[in-house]
Amino acid sequence: MINVVIVDDEPLALEGMTNYVREIDSLRLIGSCENPIELMAILEKEDVDLIFLDIQMPKMNGLDFIKVSKNLPSVIITTAYPNYAVEGFDLNVLDYLLKPITFKRFVQSVQKAKTHLSRGKNAVIHGLQKKEGHFFIKSEGKYEKIYFNDILYIQGLQNYVVIHTIQGQYTALLTLKGLEENLDSKGFIRVHKSFIVAIARVEALENHKLRIRETTIPISKNYRDNVLEKVIEGKLWKR
Repeated sequence: MINVVIVDDEPLALEGMTNYVREIDSLRLIGSCENPIELMAILEKEDVDLIFLDIQMPKMNGLDFIKVSKNLPSVIITTAYPNYAVEGFDLNVLDYLLKPITFKRFVQSVQKAKTHLSRGKNAVIHGLQKKEGHFFIKSEGKYEKIYFNDILYIQGLQNYVVIHTIQGQYTALLTLKGLEENLDSKGFIRVHKSFIVAIARVEALENHKLRIRETTIPISKNYRDNVLEKVIEGKLWKR
């Protein structure tokens, strides 16, 4: 399933896109809103794969939002203005849908998103051998062997991940969600929409953050209870 959010300040356009999304079984509508400010609140709480984003909106222009944001999910622009297309693709949006959007054109865009997202999820599969404790990723034009025991933490950066290990860091064209599906849940835990950590590497926890070596990593409210349970419970020294 692809988790979707729709952002549009026009009620009819928002309703139309909502109906389109509900027609596609592989899409799950996580939420809808009228401007990027409301979108930020959704992204903080939910695991979103794809955003249908209007450009001309109150409070903040859709393209400006992309420019100032970090770790955004994949974006498909929906707009009545064709003159923003070049700028949109320069910002690496997946597609550019001109209103009025036909269902046929919507389906074509969804197929493009599926291909893009599945490529990210499957890229880590190469050489995945959990019994032998390692997998391969393609990083900077070559395949790198990553041992599970060497991983410190993993950071998601839009359509990329950075895997931090005791040897160094490796950047690959993957989705954090896709990589998470290939990790042992007993050894790794999601602590934030942009971070997965190796449980054994956590050195300290304080409020809404944890420390691994010199790096401080945020813990989202949605994950905090699970993090405390898996990292702390059963490991406290008791008198």
